Amino acid sequence: MSGSTEEAHEDAPPSMANSALLRELPATERGQRTRSALIAAARAVFEREGYLDTRLIDITKEASCSAGTFYTYFSSKEEIFAAVLELAQEDMMHPGMPHVADEDDPAAIVEASNRAYFEAYRRNAKLMGLLEQVANVDPEFRRLRQKRGEAFIRRNARSIASLQSRGLADADIDPLLASRALSGMISRLAFGHFVVGDGDGDLDALIDTATRLWVNALVIPRS
Repeated sequence: MSGSTEEAHEDAPPSMANSALLRELPATERGQRTRSALIAAARAVFEREGYLDTRLIDITKEASCSAGTFYTYFSSKEEIFAAVLELAQEDMMHPGMPHVADEDDPAAIVEASNRAYFEAYRRNAKLMGLLEQVANVDPEFRRLRQKRGEAFIRRNARSIASLQSRGLADADIDPLLASRALSGMISRLAFGHFVVGDGDGDLDALIDTATRLWVNALVIPRS
């Protein structure tokens, strides 16, 4: 990564969790443990029942706590869903293609980035499917999700432009459009494989295919 403050700020993706729904952490360790247990229970119920069909009583039953305990930490289903997102989003969202140093093999960097993405997606496949559902019914969440996705697209575009400037990628391709197309391809491939499909099959083959398509599209040399 570049060491400049401006670029570091640009590389910090916005949150998908609605900040207006997030409260400060409890002051005591016991309170923090209870809150964490409620968030874990809520994620399990959301993934099992779906966002629309989840009821607060389902969450409290999963967490083995009372409704009063729930309302000590959260006021609604929307609020605890925001907390679930805040906790999970760094693991489930693609960190993007990192900066490629002069001595690095850019094709290997693309492969490593794709591997990290697909492995995170596999770990969070149920949640990723849930996010598709929520995006269809919650305009604010959809806006935040799109904003975060756009940040990763622009990060990848900067990496592509850097490769172009060093003669390591096709200079005639628009880096932003290329990033949008390739990032969308990888995202939908993961969704189709891990959410719509059963996620079975050779993960290495999936990564290799995605990497070949990305590298070939940009005409990146492979060592």
